[in-house]
Amino acid sequence: MKKILTRWLNKLGPGLITGAADDDPSGIATYSQGGAQYGFGTLWTLLFTYPLMVGIQIISARIGCVTGRGLATNLAKTNSRSVTLTLVTLLLVANTINIGADLAAMADAIKLVIGGPRHIYAVALGMICLLLQVFIPYQRYVRVLKWLTLSLFAYVGTVFASHVPWGEVLRGTLLPRIEISQNYLLLIVAIFGTTISPYLFFWQAGQEVEELALQRDGDSLRKSPNDAQQHLRRINIDTALGMAFSNLIAFFIMLTTAVTLYTHGAHDIQTSAQAAEALRPIGGEFTFILFAAGILGTGLLAVPVLAGSAAYAVAETFRWSSSLGMELKSAKGFYAIIALATLVGVLLDFSPIDPVKALLWSAVINGVISVPLMIAMMRIATQQKVMGIFVIGARLKWLGWLATGVMTVVVLAFGLTSLAQYYNDKFSIFQ
Repeated sequence: MKKILTRWLNKLGPGLITGAADDDPSGIATYSQGGAQYGFGTLWTLLFTYPLMVGIQIISARIGCVTGRGLATNLAKTNSRSVTLTLVTLLLVANTINIGADLAAMADAIKLVIGGPRHIYAVALGMICLLLQVFIPYQRYVRVLKWLTLSLFAYVGTVFASHVPWGEVLRGTLLPRIEISQNYLLLIVAIFGTTISPYLFFWQAGQEVEELALQRDGDSLRKSPNDAQQHLRRINIDTALGMAFSNLIAFFIMLTTAVTLYTHGAHDIQTSAQAAEALRPIGGEFTFILFAAGILGTGLLAVPVLAGSAAYAVAETFRWSSSLGMELKSAKGFYAIIALATLVGVLLDFSPIDPVKALLWSAVINGVISVPLMIAMMRIATQQKVMGIFVIGARLKWLGWLATGVMTVVVLAFGLTSLAQYYNDKFSIFQ
C-alpha cells in the first residue's frame, strides 16, 4: 500500500501541493462558518468553484512551464513596473497577514489538545516552517510537502466519525436553498475568495519552473517543445486532481460542522480553533482530536506556500535569483523574503491585532488583487509573443475568462455588502 501511495505521490506535484495548501487554517475557519451557520446550504459553492479553480490554476502552471519564468517575471514583461510592484506588494502584505493567522490557529489547536503557552507554539511552528524551506534541498522538501497533504484526510475521518444523513446532503448540495441576506452573501464571497487565491497562482507557476530545473535542465517548453504534450498533460491531470482534493476536503470540513455544530445550534464560529473546540462536546473526543490535528497539518503545509509564493513574486520582480533548489548564499534575497514574511507573521501573533479582523483585511486585499491579476494572466496566456505555439486553446480561454468574471462579481458583491454593512452600523447609532 505504501509503495502504491508513494508511486502516485511521485506522479503528482505542484497541482497537488497547491490544492492542499488552499485548505489552510484560515480556509478551514471559513468552511466551518459555512457549515455551522447554514448547514448544507453552502455545500454547492464547492461544486461551482471546482472547474474555475482548475482552469485558472492550469493557466498559471502553463505560464511557468511554457516560458520557464515565474508569474511576476511575466507580469513585468506585459505590464508597467508600477502595476507589477503594486500587485506584488499587496500580495506580500496579504500573505504575511495570512501566515500570522495560520500560525495563531495552529498554536491554538495545539493548546486545545495538550495545553501550554500558545505564543511559544506559534514561534516554534514559524521557525520549523522557515528552517525547512531554507535548509532542506528542494527535491526532498517537496516530498515533505506531499506527505503533509495526507494530514487533510483527518477531515474525511471527522465525517465518518459523525452521523451523516447522506440523502439530505445530496439534496442540499444539488438543490440548495440560497438565502438573500447580507450575512449569507458575505459568507459566499468569503468562500470564493478562499478557494481562488492569488498566492496559489504565484506558487504553482514558481513550482513548475522548479520542476523544469529538475526534469529538463531548466529548458522551458517554448525553448524545447519535444515532449511538451507529455508535460501539458501532466499539468492538466496534476491540477485537476489537486483542486478536486482541495474542494473534497473543504466539502468534508463544511459537512462535519453542518452535521454537528449547525444541528446543535452552535452557529457563532470565528476561527478554526473555535470550530475544533465546539466539536469536542458534540462530536466527541476523537472527532475533536482529528479536527485539531488537521489544522496543524494543513498549517505546516500552507505557511511555507504562503511565504514561498511571496518570495517568488518579490524576487522575480527585482530579478533576484529565486529557487528553493538554491543554497542560501546563492539566493539571499529570495530566502530573505521567506524569512521576513514568516517572522512578521509570528510577530503578528504577539500584537494586539484581532486575528479575525486581520483575516478579513487579508481577504479584502486578496480580492482586490485577484481580478487584475487574473486579467493579466489571461492576457499573458493568450499572447503568442509570450507563449509561442502554446497559447491556451478556446476551452481553457473560456474557462479562464469565466473564472475572472465570477471573481469580478464576487469582489464587487463583497465591496457593496461591506459598504452597506458600514452604513447600517453607522446609522443604527442614531436610531
